Amino acid sequence: MAKPTLVLLPGLLNTRHLFKHQIADLADLVDVVVPELFHYDSIGAMAQATLDAAPGRFALGGFSMGGYVCFEILRRQAERVERLALMDTQAVPDTPEASARRRGFIEQSKIGRFHGVQPSLLPQIVHRARLEDQAVVQPILDMSKEVGAKGFINEQTAMIARPDSRHMLADIDVPTVVIVGRQDQATPLPRSQEMAADIANARLVVIEECGHMSPLEKPAEVSAALRRWLTQ
Repeated sequence: MAKPTLVLLPGLLNTRHLFKHQIADLADLVDVVVPELFHYDSIGAMAQATLDAAPGRFALGGFSMGGYVCFEILRRQAERVERLALMDTQAVPDTPEASARRRGFIEQSKIGRFHGVQPSLLPQIVHRARLEDQAVVQPILDMSKEVGAKGFINEQTAMIARPDSRHMLADIDVPTVVIVGRQDQATPLPRSQEMAADIANARLVVIEECGHMSPLEKPAEVSAALRRWLTQ
C-alpha cells in the first residue's frame, strides 16, 4: 500500500537540503515532497505550485516562509490538508520596518550585492552553541548559493506582500504541531505560543537550546515531534 505524502515547505534561502534529516528519519512513514519555492515571487504562486505538485490529500509542514505558504494553501484548498506542522514561523504579517529591510535587501541584490548568507548573520538564525558546527552552518551557506540572487529577490518580494493569517487560526481543525526553537530570534517563541493557543487541535513543541534553524540544529528532536504528529 502506498505511503501517505508529507509536503514540507522550506524557508528563505532554503532548499530540500533543510529537511534532509527529517526525510531520512520519516522514510518508513511517509513519502516526502519538498517543492522549490524560490522560483516564485508571491506567496500565492508558491501555494499554487505546491498544490499542483501534491496528491489529492497530504500532510503539510512549513518552516519559516514555508509556514506563510501553508496558510495560503489552507485559504485555497483546506480540504486537501490532513495535518499541519508549523515550524519556526508566524501568522503575523510583516511590520513596516521588516518590509523596509526586505526592500533594501532586494535593491542591494539587484545591483549585484547578493552574497548568500554572510557569517555575520548566522548569530541571528543559529543558536550560539552551534555557530562553529559545520554540520549546521555549511548547509545554510550552500543552500543560499543554490537559491541565488534571483530566488532571494523572489522570496523577499513574496514575504513583503503576505497577508495577516491570524484570523484563520481558529478555523484550523486538523491535527497540528507547532515547533519552535526556544532561542529563535527570527520568529520568536511568543509567536508560536500565540498560534498554538488559537488552533483548537494544536500541540506546542519547544526545542531547547535551539535557534531559528531547528530542522538542522536539532534534527532528532524535530523528527521525533513530526513522528508523533504523523502517528497521533
